[in-house]
Amino acid sequence: MGILRFVLLKTAVSQPQQQAQVPCLFIFGDSLVDNGNNNRLLSLARANYRPYGIDFPQGTTGRFTNGRTYVDALAQILGFRAYIAPYSRIRGQAILRGANFASGAAGIRDETGDNLGAHTSMNQQVELYTSAVQQMLRYFRGDTNELQRYLSRCIFYSGMGSNDYLNNYFMPDFYSTSTNFNDKTFAESLIKNYTQQLTRLYQFGARKVIVTGVGQIGCIPYQLARYNNRNNSTGRCNDKINNAIVVFNSQVKKLVDRFNKGQLKGAKFVYLDSYKSTYDLAVNGATYGFEVVDKGCCGVGRNNGQITCLPLQTPCPDRTKYLFWDAFHPTETANILLAKSNFYSRAYTYPINIQELANI
Repeated sequence: MGILRFVLLKTAVSQPQQQAQVPCLFIFGDSLVDNGNNNRLLSLARANYRPYGIDFPQGTTGRFTNGRTYVDALAQILGFRAYIAPYSRIRGQAILRGANFASGAAGIRDETGDNLGAHTSMNQQVELYTSAVQQMLRYFRGDTNELQRYLSRCIFYSGMGSNDYLNNYFMPDFYSTSTNFNDKTFAESLIKNYTQQLTRLYQFGARKVIVTGVGQIGCIPYQLARYNNRNNSTGRCNDKINNAIVVFNSQVKKLVDRFNKGQLKGAKFVYLDSYKSTYDLAVNGATYGFEVVDKGCCGVGRNNGQITCLPLQTPCPDRTKYLFWDAFHPTETANILLAKSNFYSRAYTYPINIQELANI
């Protein structure tokens, strides 16, 4: 089944069209889509050093992979002539094309990721966006209705939750959440906060919104290195983390349903099943040319996952053969496969795919 779901995906992302299918793209998230916002922060969650960006035309930019991120690939498929810039570097009218607010280590909860240093939480990202809307108003001569019409045609992408588990709930030495909550109540608490955050985006113009579930983070090289053959039934993935993620993802999908069924009038939300898509990529890896699905291309120790990619470290020679770039993040090849699948197919999107969302 999984093999059939990634139709049309072996080819590279096509060249941008003459005109983008939507006027702007706004991105909220963590290191999976951060493209440089953390570069000047006092944080361990930074990727502004080689070999990060080794296959990216502009080189090292702060992207946590070897080349393009998921949203870079998505922007290209949508027809944007250039990648969506990090908000920290946007000046003037460039904001009309959209902005990337994502920040490595960020989570739905404000304290998530504090163990890694400074970052921009989802609440802070939303506030930066509301400030950006105020900036945009000047280009519409103060006409809020005209700005609303413009924003209603744009796509908003939100990918949050991974760090709330990796760098919060499953880090009991640093956080108390696993003592104060169980899997169900923690997911409910996250959804309560996330509902408020996404509703605020809606109040400031968001109408076409992509919300991603959390991938199989119990199977990333970092977890395989830590938990391999230790306290888990499969001898591979950390099932405890994956089981908690399933609870959260089911709640995110229900949230999308509530929004679409009238809670946020005039909005259309699309849920991306990142858990299922990352599972299928790993299980059917050979079909897509992946020879290694359990180790990082760049890293140290077991599974190249005990320590993530270090400055000036020599990565694997052929990144297209690896599902993972480092201990945590997918390679450019995996990002492109996922973006194309989510755009053209409903295999991992609900209730419609991204192309259908763009055309509404």
